[in-house]
Amino acid sequence: MNKALRIGTRDSALAMWQAHRLQNLLLDRNIESTLIPIKSLGDLNLEEPLYAMGTVGIFTKTLDQALLAGKIDVAIHSMKDVPTSLPIGLKKAAVLERGVSGDVVVWKNNESAARAKRVIATGSLRRQAQWQYQWPNDELVSLRGNIHTRLQKLRENDWDGAIFAAAALERLSIENECVAPLAQFIPAPAQGALLVVARGEDTDLLQQLSVLNHTSTDLCTQIERDFLRTLEGGCTAPIGAKAELIGQTLSFKGALYSLRGSSPVIIEKTMDADKASGVDFAQEVLEAGGKALLEEFKN
Repeated sequence: MNKALRIGTRDSALAMWQAHRLQNLLLDRNIESTLIPIKSLGDLNLEEPLYAMGTVGIFTKTLDQALLAGKIDVAIHSMKDVPTSLPIGLKKAAVLERGVSGDVVVWKNNESAARAKRVIATGSLRRQAQWQYQWPNDELVSLRGNIHTRLQKLRENDWDGAIFAAAALERLSIENECVAPLAQFIPAPAQGALLVVARGEDTDLLQQLSVLNHTSTDLCTQIERDFLRTLEGGCTAPIGAKAELIGQTLSFKGALYSLRGSSPVIIEKTMDADKASGVDFAQEVLEAGGKALLEEFKN
């Protein structure tokens, strides 16, 4: 390309890390680029819980609009924030290699972790539901903002801990001795993966970007997102999914939780990768009680 590729990104520290990651991958292939920071709807409204904002794609919509308007050439998103159907006119250009996909809890101190009844902060319905399922005596409070803002709120408020994506802390090199992995949690579909989007009409650019696609991450996240789409959940629904590819064998764990954390429907599958289907996994969840849980969520 004769001119620098314009990369649209949110302007948070984590989003900028992600954009710089893409920029470096492009530079390795002698493609110059420049970053165009854009505020998202989710960044502008930090008071309302995500599930109450009444829309999907609140972290991606403004970037996609800028892309369709020709103000940028590509957009990079945290893939878990992207609606399961892209806007008309846009296409998946590449899925970058996934980082760690799990959740962690950051405790205010070691004494907080040991309390019999704790106050835990998170803005995610999925995380709230899983925490209540594991520790029903704890109190959950809403928490919004970028990573540093949320850590600051944890320090300033009378809370015991807050839940974060492990990849976010790792990417921002945030070290804290009071971080504990939540190995029993099932992450959000596509958590830890990054999606590059371009206009469908830019076929040469799509071809150029396709070399960045990480095949196994693409396959696993597609299965997870098919599972999510079939369950009709938005990015804030209490749905978890994790697919992992080892050789030609795919392991999948998926769950649909109730709003109160009780009676989740959880499935685990191991099979040949070419036989794995997120749609089939979701249908199994629906038949095992998931339909009733979705009705509870909708109401």
